[in-house]
Amino acid sequence: MKRFRIYITVVVLALAGIMATGASAQVLRDADFNSIGRINGNGVVRNEAGRSIGTFDADGTVQNNAGKTVGSIKQLEIFNTSGERIGYINPDGTVRDGESNVLGYISINDGKVSDAQKQTIGFARGVRVDWIACYYFFHFFDNK
Repeated sequence: MKRFRIYITVVVLALAGIMATGASAQVLRDADFNSIGRINGNGVVRNEAGRSIGTFDADGTVQNNAGKTVGSIKQLEIFNTSGERIGYINPDGTVRDGESNVLGYISINDGKVSDAQKQTIGFARGVRVDWIACYYFFHFFDNK
């Protein structure tokens, strides 16, 4: 019985560690590996000063810091506010615009973000690829 309690305790602690890792903020970096922002597990996007600049909602809606919808995500497809598809992500991490032109690449393994010429533009390890695409390629959180 004592071993069973220890086993349960270990399992609960392991699950708590996994869940904490998934909910923690992931750093967004530029090509020189400098921090340029964060995205937490709840989809809140913050700039390098720690101020909220937008959110990725659970239903796929993307909002700026004023709560205005700036786009949406549905099954690795990116849409503008008019509902027009402006881009999508292939399973290999290739990011394309609405006309299928390559915008860049997201490495699924290490989170490296490259432009169409395969020059590194940033790093976002542990962040969903659709969120990375919205941030780096579709600039949903740039000052407007």
